[in-house]
Amino acid sequence: MKKTFLLSILAGALIGSAPLQADDHGVEYAMAIHGGAGTITRANLTDEQEQAYKDKLNEALEAGRAVLKDGGDSTTAVIAAIQVMEESPLFNSGKGAVYTWDGEHELDASLMEGEKGNAGAVAGVKTVKSPIELAREVMEESVHVMLSGEGAEQFAKQQGLEQVDNSYFNTERRYQQLLKAKEKIKASEQPEQQAWEYLDLDYKYGTVGAVAVDKNGLLSAGTSTGGMTAKRYGRIGDSPIIGAGTWADNDSCAVSATGHGEYFIRFHVAADICSRVKYKGLPVSEAGDEVIHGVLEQAGGTGGVIIIDADGNVAMPFNTEGMYRGYFKGDGDTHIAIYNEEE
Repeated sequence: MKKTFLLSILAGALIGSAPLQADDHGVEYAMAIHGGAGTITRANLTDEQEQAYKDKLNEALEAGRAVLKDGGDSTTAVIAAIQVMEESPLFNSGKGAVYTWDGEHELDASLMEGEKGNAGAVAGVKTVKSPIELAREVMEESVHVMLSGEGAEQFAKQQGLEQVDNSYFNTERRYQQLLKAKEKIKASEQPEQQAWEYLDLDYKYGTVGAVAVDKNGLLSAGTSTGGMTAKRYGRIGDSPIIGAGTWADNDSCAVSATGHGEYFIRFHVAADICSRVKYKGLPVSEAGDEVIHGVLEQAGGTGGVIIIDADGNVAMPFNTEGMYRGYFKGDGDTHIAIYNEEE
């Protein structure tokens, strides 16, 4: 399937963008992924840590490529890429999920296809090994769009998905983050519900996601997260919210977000970006920048998104110091970046 590929991002023109070069031959398929955004700087990562993130991002991309190259659909490719990150303690999703205030893990995920707007999402699950896989089951095997908590877990059992004890998601690094977060909250002298405002950005979010277009032109997007460190009262962020953290529409684009979820929900960030592509005729790079560097930043929201359209154009704008991210086009090389000065 021949496609015309357009230059989607001006190289190095904007902080937080990852440019692609024009390809006159077009692309049959493409994918972009993210592993979360935040105060990610060279000073905060050792060389070994940086390489570990790059290796895992590359592994996730190659898992997605294997599906797409073989003619598989973009939804399956998105899930394959996300599951690599869900199974890694490096990311705030699945195995590396952050802790709630009570010392547990509550996981969220969502998935959307761009042809008919089919979508599935889960929130607050504790015993499902792969939340993104459960999101697909909700989309394909349920009459509903979103399931939560014990009901979602019961549905997962009925569908035969792998179950784990909540302790499966335990990691020492995340536990130490919980202890530090609780200390800051208790010392803030603020009402409990407002105290999280005094936490560093890295306590507030961290998510993984993937977007892809396959050989048949189907756009898909998926997002999976452990949420916010020390969250309470069943707090749900943007990741499982269709239109906020995830969106896909074959007539515009597919988006997966990572950031301060409350802002992404209020400004329906993912859907807004695709609406600007669809109704204003903007390329994905401009639409993403208008929302991330404009609407979201002006409101005080922080984070980023990955975007892809049916022609394989990719944009990855963010307004934080870094975002784990990468992409490939067809059989081309994978391109991986972490810091905001990188292409």
